[in-house]
Amino acid sequence: MPNATAVINLDIEGPRISRHLYGHFAEHLGRCIYGGFWVGEDSSIPNEGGIRLDVVQALRALDIPNLRWPGGCFADEYHWRDGIGPREQRPSMVNTHWGDVEENNHFGTHEFMALCELLGAEPYISGNVGSGTVREMSEWVEYLTRDGDSPMVRLRKANGREEPWRVKFWGIGNETWGCGGNMRAEYSADLARQYATYCRDHGDNKLYRIASGASDADYKWTETLMQQISCFGCEATPKNFFQGLSVHYYTLAGPWEAKGSATVFDTDDYYRTMVAARRIDRILTGHSTVMDVYDPGRTVGLVLDEWGTWWDVEPGTDPGFLFQQNTLRDALVASTHFDIFHRHAARLYMANIAQTVNVLQAMLLTDGDSLVLTPTYHVFEMNKGHQDATSLAVHLRGDALRRTVGDTELETLSASASVKDGAVLISLSNLDAEEPAEVTLDLRGCAVGEPNARILTADRPQDHNTPGTPQMVAPRPFDGLKATDQGLALTLPPHSFVTVSAPLA
Repeated sequence: MPNATAVINLDIEGPRISRHLYGHFAEHLGRCIYGGFWVGEDSSIPNEGGIRLDVVQALRALDIPNLRWPGGCFADEYHWRDGIGPREQRPSMVNTHWGDVEENNHFGTHEFMALCELLGAEPYISGNVGSGTVREMSEWVEYLTRDGDSPMVRLRKANGREEPWRVKFWGIGNETWGCGGNMRAEYSADLARQYATYCRDHGDNKLYRIASGASDADYKWTETLMQQISCFGCEATPKNFFQGLSVHYYTLAGPWEAKGSATVFDTDDYYRTMVAARRIDRILTGHSTVMDVYDPGRTVGLVLDEWGTWWDVEPGTDPGFLFQQNTLRDALVASTHFDIFHRHAARLYMANIAQTVNVLQAMLLTDGDSLVLTPTYHVFEMNKGHQDATSLAVHLRGDALRRTVGDTELETLSASASVKDGAVLISLSNLDAEEPAEVTLDLRGCAVGEPNARILTADRPQDHNTPGTPQMVAPRPFDGLKATDQGLALTLPPHSFVTVSAPLA
């Protein structure tokens, strides 16, 4: 049986893991908003002001830190004034990006802010650069965040909200290299400076402006943005036009034209997926390295505000709705991503999985009045103790824990660790679909108390949850820990995710 040792120095602390790495994304796409978050006040499904309460309850259990809205590609055709005021008077619109369906704009700014308040999550609003105007976005910021008296303040009050909201996170466009305008990097960077200039701080609401950044490994795009705020190799503080820049990366096992099934796949497909998931480490390293040249003090954050698996839609569903099932394979993609995110905590400030409900790698699947927690949901729940914790380096020893996949070597053990509130949390994933792995946790620098462990696995990587079998892939207590002279030992079953927590003695 392959074996490895994970050396963790409990007394050598690394960068803080921002809670915003566990962020979420809700776009007007398929049944994410309408039928997912929003059912309307007349629905028989329990709701508050039209917002579905079982969804809220499930997400609150994750300590959801932020929610990105309204897109995605939809953001750059969304005009916020159409989504305020009495619902029956709001104009409808055609969602040309996703399904060419007509929407009634019943879920708009006030409804989104009410949702964030119910969730206890910070709002992250993605503004319209592609088909909007500087004035439109500037006035949206004013409408939401300004106090006192002004045209937008009076409009907000007329729509029933006296006090301003706190809205820190603002996206300056989305995928301007593609659906957000098919722009050149230089033109997009100029617009980022312009729009950011007119997205004002009102009162004590300080904005964190996020410029629309690169796709995958387009490091040139990142460099073009960084050149707008700093100089090559200099030590000057970057100009304060924007405080973060985004990057998007999706995990695919095959070509874009044939992504494969979410549930029907073989072992080769599984391993190709894990290789693709691991690639995010190289992607983040590349963008971070470019940013380091222009911002060695790391004052500008990297924001991975779209990530996750992308499969062919489920048979019989609208191709424009991007509905896919969610298996144990997807959960292991998520657990591996989080280990990588933790290692990049010095630069990576936020990450948003795509998407929260009923779209792509969702947390939740709804069908009428039923709600299913996906395997990916459980990874977020098991890992929530890492939010705002201090990262610990994990040094892995054991060359046997590898698989050859095509011309690539896949490391099949993934791990990360952190400390918070006098306790350590260790996350371990065995990506090997066929073999268990013996792992020794060599814990140094501090004694630990009685450990507690949980496991997420199933008979097959293809297993998933449905309304009829909601617990097929769900966490359960793991009793396989053994004390050793070095620390702890355990055997990870094939395709499994385990968390180990223990108080520091």
